[in-house]
Amino acid sequence: MKKIKTMIMLLTIMISLFAQIGVHNNTFADDGSYGLTVTPLSTNIVLTPGEEYTGSFNVFNPSGSTLPLSYAVEVRPYYVDEEYRLTFDGAEGMNQIVNWITVNPSKGEISPNQGDEIFFTIKVPETTPAGGQYAAIYARSNNIEDNNNSKTTDMGANFSQTFGIPHIIYAEIAGTTKKNGDITDTKVSSFLLDGNISGSSAIKNTGNVHGTATYKMQVFPLFSSEEIFTNEENPETHIILPDRTYYNTTTWDKTPFAGIFNVVYTVEFEGVTAQVSKMVIKCPIWLLFIIIFIIAAIIIYIIAKARKRNIKKETA
Repeated sequence: MKKIKTMIMLLTIMISLFAQIGVHNNTFADDGSYGLTVTPLSTNIVLTPGEEYTGSFNVFNPSGSTLPLSYAVEVRPYYVDEEYRLTFDGAEGMNQIVNWITVNPSKGEISPNQGDEIFFTIKVPETTPAGGQYAAIYARSNNIEDNNNSKTTDMGANFSQTFGIPHIIYAEIAGTTKKNGDITDTKVSSFLLDGNISGSSAIKNTGNVHGTATYKMQVFPLFSSEEIFTNEENPETHIILPDRTYYNTTTWDKTPFAGIFNVVYTVEFEGVTAQVSKMVIKCPIWLLFIIIFIIAAIIIYIIAKARKRNIKKETA
């Protein structure tokens, strides 16, 4: 029995050593897409009723584009549905800000590798109640050369395709707001045959204004307190809208193909914290079969040796 325990311990150490090799390399391919790009992607602000706010963002025609692009700017309601898919249909009471925003310029043309700055002004009515208000400012674009290679600035019939990403306005109207939520389903899988180590959770925003969720993961070797992965200095964050549940998975995308690790996964949202600490075994199916075969061979060997000793005792 002592020999079996020793061999199992040696196998455990062997698997842990695999954590130092077999690291996946991430590659990113250019999908060849083009169109207007936006920076920054969002504005997160606190607005006071009766006051005015002015901000801006930039739209670019990337250097990979070969044609100038015309664009028209429009303001639309912004929200998400129950499955947290983006929707521009709006939510009752939370998209009034669309009517308070004016933009300048409202349209333009951008040559390749050039950009325009879009200014927006928000005039908040004095009677606006406290809570969250959300809008998307979209610089919609189309290739300005038609099929006959002649230029057109018509933003009506020739406006056929939307490119780029909207600039999202996350606004909190000052006053008595509720910032709270529930964190549920926080978990880390204990055993993996393939894939990467990850932690997942669900956060329900039960307040009346958006909040920011923070996701942190720490990974340690089985027999060490020295981190081999952490995102503590640059944690994953997501803005969660009121009355919505956001499901998120945080992944260590360079998980070795095998190993035994100690994982700490921490989720925070508006003063609420949930944490899971768990030992995680990553073992490919082929390696699992090898380990089972070796352990079985050891057990058979020990049983055979024991039987041989018993036979010798009986014949002595």
